[in-house]
Amino acid sequence: MDFTWTEENDAFRARVRDFLDGELPTNWDEIARHGPGSREQTEFSLEFCPKLAEAGLLVPHWPAEWGGADRPTWEHFIMGEEMWAVGEPRGGQYMNVNWIGPVLMRYGSNAQKAQYLPDMAAGRAIWCQGFSEPGAGSDLASLRTKAIRDGDDYVINGQKIWTSYAGMADTCFLLARTGGADQGRSAIAIFLVPMDTAGIEVRAIPSLIGHGDIHEVFFTDVRVPASCRLGEEGEGWTIISYALANERVGIPRYEMSSQVLDVMVGELKARGAFGNAIVRAKAAEAAAACEAARLLVYRVVDERARGVPPGTAANLARVAVVEADHAVTDFGMDFLPDCFSGDGHAGMLAHHERAIVTGIAAGAAEIQLNLVARRHLDLPKGA
Repeated sequence: MDFTWTEENDAFRARVRDFLDGELPTNWDEIARHGPGSREQTEFSLEFCPKLAEAGLLVPHWPAEWGGADRPTWEHFIMGEEMWAVGEPRGGQYMNVNWIGPVLMRYGSNAQKAQYLPDMAAGRAIWCQGFSEPGAGSDLASLRTKAIRDGDDYVINGQKIWTSYAGMADTCFLLARTGGADQGRSAIAIFLVPMDTAGIEVRAIPSLIGHGDIHEVFFTDVRVPASCRLGEEGEGWTIISYALANERVGIPRYEMSSQVLDVMVGELKARGAFGNAIVRAKAAEAAAACEAARLLVYRVVDERARGVPPGTAANLARVAVVEADHAVTDFGMDFLPDCFSGDGHAGMLAHHERAIVTGIAAGAAEIQLNLVARRHLDLPKGA
């Protein structure tokens, strides 16, 4: 098996790096300090992504019909690696590129595609995902937000929590129940809800991981037309399963982790502290974890490029990415704890802050392990 990149792949990566070198401002580390969900970085994305789109680098893997260039799936992941290596200047718009856009292409009506895809491809759209609730986080199927049909409309009532980007989002990709709780997953539908609709209230949640990063969102008698529903009633779980398979490997944090580890090792060498055998062994373990995550993600990308339906490889890759991120952060906390305070190492501080939620966002690591046990190892539920 040949693990090397093609000349075309290398040329594309070089093109992305040249673009970043030319477009990221000198104060980028400070903008990126609190992660892609922060207000500062979200605002920056609305300047940066249109430039990326104009250069043909925002959605090159999308079909030409919707603003892409029909480029290979691998270019999508090369792009993701380079973006996350510098702190993800696309902000929340990476969700549009990775999974919201592709989901709309597959399940959306012609009117929905025409309404939403052009702005995504142009780098002008901010979305949030209305998934988790106070009583339905990891157990998403137990969500309680209701959407009751009333003539040609739905009336939505409920609450979402830990909603990234909600404070600046244009549209919410919302999961709601159209039937009783006893109907489980079969009564879940998806709605594309404009965030300026009457009855929506957004409250920021103060946190360690960023400024304006996560929110509570309340829906009180929110009335939306039935045309806002994505797919059919009862099809929501099928759609979200497809979406999550894309999301779980769409955040290549192993690339950021690897970059941060390099900075840490460089700092330890400068201090004359990298000669210790234990330090070197732990650095090697963290580096190995990053490379393991990379290769497991590449397995998923390869399957996608060959048209193989999503499977448990995405769950395995997701767990590996979490372990890599935590291995690098633990290494820093063990041997460079002072670098996580103050302003001298903004990149490391930002990485540490975001690593707090790595095992929760995009699917809790524990849930992924349960899925691996049941689907990959074929263990019975409860074993």
